[in-house]
Formats: sequence, C-alpha cells, structure tokens
Amino acid sequence: MSSNIILGHNQYGKAEVRVVKITRDTDRHEIEDLNITSQLRGDFEAAHLEGDNAHVVATDTQKNTIYAFAREGVGSPEAFLLRLGEHFTSSFDWVTGGRWEAESYSWDRIRAHGREHDHSFVRNGQEVRTAVLVRDGSATHLISGLKDLTVLKSTQSGFVGYPKDKYTTLPETTDRILATDVSARWRYRTGQDFRTLDFNKNYDDVKALLLEGFTEKYSHALQQTLFDMGTKVLEAHSEIDEIRFSMPNKHHFLVDLSPFGLDNPGEVFFAADRPYGLIEATVQRHDAAPADSAWAGIAGFC
Repeated sequence: MSSNIILGHNQYGKAEVRVVKITRDTDRHEIEDLNITSQLRGDFEAAHLEGDNAHVVATDTQKNTIYAFAREGVGSPEAFLLRLGEHFTSSFDWVTGGRWEAESYSWDRIRAHGREHDHSFVRNGQEVRTAVLVRDGSATHLISGLKDLTVLKSTQSGFVGYPKDKYTTLPETTDRILATDVSARWRYRTGQDFRTLDFNKNYDDVKALLLEGFTEKYSHALQQTLFDMGTKVLEAHSEIDEIRFSMPNKHHFLVDLSPFGLDNPGEVFFAADRPYGLIEATVQRHDAAPADSAWAGIAGFC
C-alpha cells in the first residue's frame, strides 16, 4: 500500500432502527415512535487497515442497545440520544465520539363516542420531529428540529422589485399565495447543561413560534419570512444559538378559466410540485460560538 494513502475521517453504526415504545403502566397507554441511527467515531484504524475487529462494537449490538434503552422509556428524542451517546463513549475507551440521530413520529388519540380513546391512536401527519446529537471529544452538540411542516397563507404576500433581463417572464405581484414545507433545525448552545432543558416543551414552543412567525407581517419574499420566523425563536429562547432553514417555495399559479367563459378572481390555482424555488439560510446570534462539527453529516442546511 502506498505510504501516501491514509485513512481519513470515518464513522459507522446501525442506521434507521425503528422503535415503537408502548407505556402500559395505566389503562391509558402512551406511544412513542422513533427512527434511530447510531454512528460511532474513534480508534477504528485497525479494522480498516488490518481487518482487526477488536474495537468494532457490532452494529447489531448498537441496535440491541437502542431497544434495551427504549425499555426504560424515551422521554424525548433529545434525552434518548443523550443517554445513548453517554453510554457508548463511556463504555468503550476507544469510542471518542459519535453521531446519533432521531426522527420522531407523533400519534393522536382517536376520539370515539365523544372522548379520547385510552389505547387507540391515529398517526398525526403534520410534521416529523428530528434530533441530532454529536459528541466530539469533550464537546457535546445537540440539534433539534422538524421537517415536512407544510404551511400556506392565501394573501399578504407579494414579489416585486427583482432584477429583470431578457429571460425574465415572471410578472410582479403584490398579492399571491405563499406556501412552503418548513425544514428547520435549531442548535442548543454548546456547553450548557442539557439535562436542565425540557425538550418536549421547547419543541412545542418553537413549533408554535415558527407558525406564528409565518402568519405575521406582509411577506415581500420567503427570505424575509424565514428570517422573521427564526428571529422569533431566538428572541424567546436564550438557550438556542442558531436555527437553520430549508424552505421550498411551493408555487401556486392562477388558472386561466377564460376559455370556458369564466372569470377567476384569485380563487382557482394550479399547485406545481416542480421546479421550485429553494430558500435556505441560517439565523443566528451575533456572538454565537461556531460549531461546524455539529452540522457535519447534515446535507445542505437541514
């Protein structure tokens, strides 16, 4: 082997472990539904260069650890990932860090005969909750988030004043539909005691702030609305240092009904799925410490 070729950054683990935890300590059951990925970082050089597996914690072992930890309860995706990260980095000396990721799927109780059922649920398809934990030596980074949160406002949005050249065909408008699928991840300030945070409460509050921010103000562009949404979150939560967004502009085009002898006063639209504008940005505190390693492995902005 050439001495000019070396092993670079690496990690490995078990991806997308589906876990459904039913808590049955009363007649009113609770459900927690997650998709967990565990990836370990550390001294795995011998495995790559020599085929020596002495330091390779089997991916099957990682899967089983996830199931075993779920038996003790989940609590929140963030808290669950913190437990996993602490376990793997403290149980194996050569595991110096890692990346653990969760998607959480929410379920609502079915209403039957005028009340919520104790043990029957319907999947809530509004959005998917996400979380990522990165342990890099002594530093621990925690990122919460959501994706596939589809929102729309039917007025109070426009798009004017943009540069025009010979390829521009888009007409200016001061009244349009603004719709997007919100993907957002917010990074908690590194170095704080994460055990003091109520992640479930924070998640509900951040989601509410994002939705509220979307409704407020006249939107001159999706970029402006994105920044306003992120600002509301940072102003309300001092424990969060930055929030990153990826938001496609889900275009709605007015349908020409004149061939049918009908008018269309802004009521019938064609919802195009592609191509679409894609708006991505970070809203952060001016004095936030950089944490590039926290975002490694996250494609794009979200």
